[in-house]
Amino acid sequence: MILISDIGNTSITVGLFDSGKKVTTWCLTTDNKRSCDEYGIILSNLISNFNKNLLLEGAIVSSVVTTLTDIYIEAIKKYLKVEPINFSYKIDTGIKIVTETKSEVGADRIVNAVAACVLYHAPSIVVDFGTATTFDIINENKEFVGGIITPGMKIQAQSLSKFTSKLPLLDIEPPKSVIGRNTQDAILSGIVRGHACMISGLLNECKKELGKNTPVIATGGYAKLVANYIETPFDCIDEDLTLKGLNIIYKKLNS
Repeated sequence: MILISDIGNTSITVGLFDSGKKVTTWCLTTDNKRSCDEYGIILSNLISNFNKNLLLEGAIVSSVVTTLTDIYIEAIKKYLKVEPINFSYKIDTGIKIVTETKSEVGADRIVNAVAACVLYHAPSIVVDFGTATTFDIINENKEFVGGIITPGMKIQAQSLSKFTSKLPLLDIEPPKSVIGRNTQDAILSGIVRGHACMISGLLNECKKELGKNTPVIATGGYAKLVANYIETPFDCIDEDLTLKGLNIIYKKLNS
């Protein structure tokens, strides 16, 4: 059994994979104030409650929160007794990164590119709905050529509440109509439908620039919600794409 962890700015997605298949997942809040021991106890309790006799073969971690990475990895070592792989752009995945500065590419975006190439095909575009909404572009030569980074819907909701005096902070949910009849519906329409229009427009521009009608894989917590409002349907929605990519990389490094 392999422990896979994707540390994002808002949440940590943790999964157990066995023989390449997802067994279960958990979602933790990303908290820089938690200690190594706190994360270790949380992880060991989750695993023990799932199966007290479970033995881990290994672990792999992808993180975009540099202040938390070492703490989390040490927690795995100390409490789960395995040596985790700390994934970064320096690890050879078979995907060539041809951006101007490789070190600036988030680990999760490279992982998404790997998963897209192995599970689907190249060229492809991955749209990941996380704290930020990112586009990861892979060409027909299996090269990560770059992408797009925009504020995610939760950030938009928080910004509206923070920088205005009368607009409330809302949970993201489906808008009732395009034209909001009250403040809440107006905000939700602007955020959700507005995000969908932005995604549709950017995908069209990306495909023009690539010169191909490139397949689009959507992932992340809001993928299914946004899919209801975009002009052209996503070719695939795979909410576990990043975890699957980390599992693929782990197997490649240990084959």
